[in-house]
Amino acid sequence: MKKVALVTGGSRGIGAATAQQLAAAGYAVCINYLHNHDAAQQAVQGILVQGGTAIAIQADVAVEAEVVRLFSELDQQLGRLDALVNNAGILMQQCRLEDLTAERINRLFSTNVTSYFLCCREAVKRMSSRHGGQGGAIVNVSSAAARLGSPNEYVDYAATKGAIDTLTKGLSVEVANEGIRVNCVRPGLIYTTMHADGGEANRVERLKSGVPMQRGGTPDEVAAAIGFLLSDAASYITGSFVDVSGGR
Repeated sequence: MKKVALVTGGSRGIGAATAQQLAAAGYAVCINYLHNHDAAQQAVQGILVQGGTAIAIQADVAVEAEVVRLFSELDQQLGRLDALVNNAGILMQQCRLEDLTAERINRLFSTNVTSYFLCCREAVKRMSSRHGGQGGAIVNVSSAAARLGSPNEYVDYAATKGAIDTLTKGLSVEVANEGIRVNCVRPGLIYTTMHADGGEANRVERLKSGVPMQRGGTPDEVAAAIGFLLSDAASYITGSFVDVSGGR
């Protein structure tokens, strides 16, 4: 029987690349998405044509009831969850902290932080030996911004990712003796469409000279790190952070 993986925000960028690589590694993959049904179906079809197993489930993971529904549908369609990739996230228009509003801050934290907590909660309920589970692995997608702070651009986004780093460390210890490993990947400047959401589609090109490797990364490079941390090759790794950031 195939292992089952859930990738939140799996319709594009790092999420889609991760879903594809996990399917190639033999997982049955659930791609969660919020709005872009066509992109999610395209990601599913890309896996199916390669002989893999994949489904797509729409849910707003910032909303508790929708997270509960997402996991319930996943249980019914694919069976027992083995791996969770918390990847869903947003950023908003570049600005300085002095121009932030409470509405924007709260929306970012709801989408980028609350969703991770809720998905981890539901995954632990299914994976933990305390609940009769057979173990599993969780990878949280944070950001190098958690270390760098993103001044003048995304201090609020960076703060949400700092919260994810703390979640990773705390949860990893909490469930370490229950068969669950929890790790974190922190991408740096990666070529994804997310930069356009912040108003600068070519942001990687502007900033790549500040990266020691002098280039941006690809979603596939991040996905490879995620796949490793979920795999049995990382069986003694938990509470750890892998920076996929070209040395920055």
